Amino acid sequence: MKVILKQDVKGTGKKGEIIEVSDGYAKNFLLKKGLAEQASSVAVNSLKLQKEAEERRRAEEVRAIRELAAKMDKSKVTLSIKCGENGKMFGSITSKEIAAKLSEQGYDIDKKKIALKEPIRTLGDFSVEVKLMESVSAKIFISVVPEE
Repeated sequence: MKVILKQDVKGTGKKGEIIEVSDGYAKNFLLKKGLAEQASSVAVNSLKLQKEAEERRRAEEVRAIRELAAKMDKSKVTLSIKCGENGKMFGSITSKEIAAKLSEQGYDIDKKKIALKEPIRTLGDFSVEVKLMESVSAKIFISVVPEE
């Protein structure tokens, strides 16, 4: 019997898949527990339309993220930090401070998306990559200056 899975079933398949299972397994387990529905032509067509809508939504989301990356690329962020008399910094600049400064500029970026190998511990200019998606990233410039 062909069924469409409504949710992931361990050892059987993932949500949205059309699979062939034995009649007993389908009737006594999958259909009874609401994990699947029989693969009628109406249900298959509905599944196809849902997948197309999901693909369109995903493509729109990717396009919006790419636009954000293009807008954000090569933007400059200036952070000030307390320094001693000889220019030695008290503390360091982490991705949390960079994310806070970016949000002030209008970019709502999660600190986990900022690829900072280790905190910035010296004054100067730095280039940092912001990974917005798996294949989409933007490069921003961080300028660390002493607080006056």
